[in-house]
Amino acid sequence: MSLLKRMGKEELASPGFSHKSTFHLNKLVESDTVEGKLHNYLVESMKSIKEDDVADYAKLIEEKADAFFEEEKLTISYEDKKYILEHVKHELIGFGPITPLLSDYTITEVMVNGPDEVYVERKGKIEKTIVHFKDDDHVLRVIEKIVHPLGRRIDESSPMVDARLPDGSRVNAIIPPLSVDGPILTIRKFSERPFTVQDLIRFGTMNKDIAEFIQAAVASKLNVFISGGTGSGKTSSLNVLSSFIPPNERIVTIEDAAELKLSQSHVVSLESRPPNIEGEGEVTIRDLVRNALRMRPDRIIVGEVRSAEALDMLQAMNTGHEGSLGTGHANSPRDLLARLETMVLMSGFDLPIRAIREQIAGALDLIVHQSRMRDGKRRITHVTEVLGLEGDVIVLQDLFVFKETGIDVDGNVKGVFKSTGIRPHCAERLEMNGFPIPSTWYVEEWS
Repeated sequence: MSLLKRMGKEELASPGFSHKSTFHLNKLVESDTVEGKLHNYLVESMKSIKEDDVADYAKLIEEKADAFFEEEKLTISYEDKKYILEHVKHELIGFGPITPLLSDYTITEVMVNGPDEVYVERKGKIEKTIVHFKDDDHVLRVIEKIVHPLGRRIDESSPMVDARLPDGSRVNAIIPPLSVDGPILTIRKFSERPFTVQDLIRFGTMNKDIAEFIQAAVASKLNVFISGGTGSGKTSSLNVLSSFIPPNERIVTIEDAAELKLSQSHVVSLESRPPNIEGEGEVTIRDLVRNALRMRPDRIIVGEVRSAEALDMLQAMNTGHEGSLGTGHANSPRDLLARLETMVLMSGFDLPIRAIREQIAGALDLIVHQSRMRDGKRRITHVTEVLGLEGDVIVLQDLFVFKETGIDVDGNVKGVFKSTGIRPHCAERLEMNGFPIPSTWYVEEWS
């Protein structure tokens, strides 16, 4: 394999600038200018280089670039030269203009709405950047560079794609004719170092009491679901909850795009597969859940339950696979139950509602609900216990809640995490597993 193919450069043309220069090079660079010439020079000079002959691509590009500047005898400043080289490197071995954004640890989401409309989410709030692409084709080339190594394709016959970057970041792309405004790219970034429970406490996502209770629940093999809206931090919290699983247990994770980063050694990760261009070869989350039951799992973790796999997941929880974890989109713990009912009905079985609710009530032990507040911060707003079925209604009781008390002068939501003062129904089970529950949790402290 040639170095050119290894870098994905066969799909690249002359690049555009990723942001407005602080120097005099403050306009988009065309293919016949310095950056375009350097780009083409590097592509041509590396065509004959084999992959095995190169240990550091970035260093090789710098060496070749130095030779280019000497040959051209260009009279440009060191700062401009460095600026041009950085942009060419982003095109050749990065992801174009958004490469610096992906490297910024303070950014959690990158949203490309067009060549000149690039937004990021920072500290839970969306802001527009000065980053831009040359044109729609430039955006499309970056999308293709992301999905091509994964064996995926995006074109008019398959205009939507879900993929992931090498670091696990989630990628969604949609192009015309489905996208009216041109190619759209959305990247949900994930920390290279998975968050720990101490991180979530420091962020204000939960307090120490909630963390201790959830840790006891997971270690005691209670079935736990994390609910919340889009961008509420469910996957990050699922990673933290998964860290409470003892290291001697076999864990099978099931996801659309592998995002979970578990610290345990005995982990089997499964990933669904979309259909090919002929509409064949699809492997769904439901298929993987069924297969996981034959893999002798101690724990099954489903990254997100969103369809008919809910029935198989509930049946697994009800047939000895305790301690399972999963997430689902919902606006509240009660809404999650309604969504699970709907998803079970999507399985195609004509089950009576009461039978479905019996399955849900028997399977779930805890619902941890997470929300993104108005100030952009993520918080666990409810830790709710599923008590069972009374008549046709699933009975829930809140154990911990987040109570808002106002907004400060900076627009931050103020509030406190509180125990509701109710002794958990699962308290005896937790205590039998060596997790005594402090009596202070039963003290009512509401003002």
